[in-house]
Amino acid sequence: MPNPSKYWREIPQRYRLEAGKCTKCGFIAFPPRLVCPQCGNRKFEKTKLADSGTILTFTIIRVPPHQFEDQAPYAVGIAELDDGVRLTAQIVDCDSGVLKIGMRVRIEFRKIYEEGAAGVIYYGYKFVPA
Repeated sequence: MPNPSKYWREIPQRYRLEAGKCTKCGFIAFPPRLVCPQCGNRKFEKTKLADSGTILTFTIIRVPPHQFEDQAPYAVGIAELDDGVRLTAQIVDCDSGVLKIGMRVRIEFRKIYEEGAAGVIYYGYKFVPA
């Protein structure tokens, strides 16, 4: 079960796709980090991630975790955004038969799942064909 307080602390990154850009070497970290893995710098400035990219790989989930049983089968992929950052997300609004490596996608903010009938609703980003 996810930790709701941790989820709420991460909202700026999840909702606005905020990343940290190293002020020394320009490395973009998502989610933001305290130390740059490229140069060791500890100073970052906020930057917004690109909202579109290209699918590098994907898979079809046929036996999902219980929170996603009503969505199966569904696709999950890794896309390289136009700024070079790689993200993993569910791919929606298309039949899995049309998915292919190199396909252009854009990021949309969507409901991820709901924790029980009266629980927390989790939102985040998903990939949609461009």
